Amino acid sequence: MTDLSSMNELGRPAGLPQPRRFHGVNWVGLRTLYFREVRRFWKVGGQTVAAPVVTTLLYMLVFVVALKDARPPLHGTSFAEFVAPGLIMMAILNNAFANAASSLTQAKIMGTATDFLTPPLSPLELTIGFSLGAATRGIVVGVVTAVCVLPFARLGVANLFAILWFGIVASLLMGMIGVLAGLWSEKFDHLSAVQNFVVMPMTFLSGTFYPIDRLPEPFVTISHFNPFFYLIDGFRAGFIGRADGSLPIGVAVSALLTVALAVACWLVFKSGWRLKS
Repeated sequence: MTDLSSMNELGRPAGLPQPRRFHGVNWVGLRTLYFREVRRFWKVGGQTVAAPVVTTLLYMLVFVVALKDARPPLHGTSFAEFVAPGLIMMAILNNAFANAASSLTQAKIMGTATDFLTPPLSPLELTIGFSLGAATRGIVVGVVTAVCVLPFARLGVANLFAILWFGIVASLLMGMIGVLAGLWSEKFDHLSAVQNFVVMPMTFLSGTFYPIDRLPEPFVTISHFNPFFYLIDGFRAGFIGRADGSLPIGVAVSALLTVALAVACWLVFKSGWRLKS
């Protein structure tokens, strides 16, 4: 029989190595997970950073250079200055989504999910680590894209708060959507379906290339229910000083969506849905 005096408070023999207890936030694990996500996309920067920038420049060539004389100014703003912020935001949205979604889907397919399930990381820490890693890729791509489009569009700064708020919140929001999509997807075909049939249509139909007041009803009203509209419209307003919608409403909608998605990611990580089974 085991001597009860040799047992610790966890009911395990005192001589055996005991699991480490973390009170509060596991900062070491959280930092490690974050840098893992950042290094993951940085190692293939030609694919994850340079390629999206080239795609954005191709859009600029097609919509701005080729159609320069055929497109009149929009509300006193040249077409190049109008469309450039939308293209930058589109790059932020797509890359923040892709980082978290591909990371989790790949981990499940290759059986490497234990790399972040085995360490003592709470559901909240997993949510923060993956979301911040995705947001970092989105912001990096957005900054590089903005620098590269400057020769085509003279972008000014009309509202720095709007640029920072909608740029950062959009990357976080799409990172968490990517987390949910990655946990749901069982193969990369599922992930492509979300990208092609949900993310891309919502991005293109949110006023990226046109002011929504050019649309007939009921499409103008429907556009105001598209959360991507507020992200792109608010981000563009930070550069040109004019918004098609209400900036306070855009700030409120984006903040509420971010909190709601954070709670959803936390609940899914906590349940282990399609991750531990």
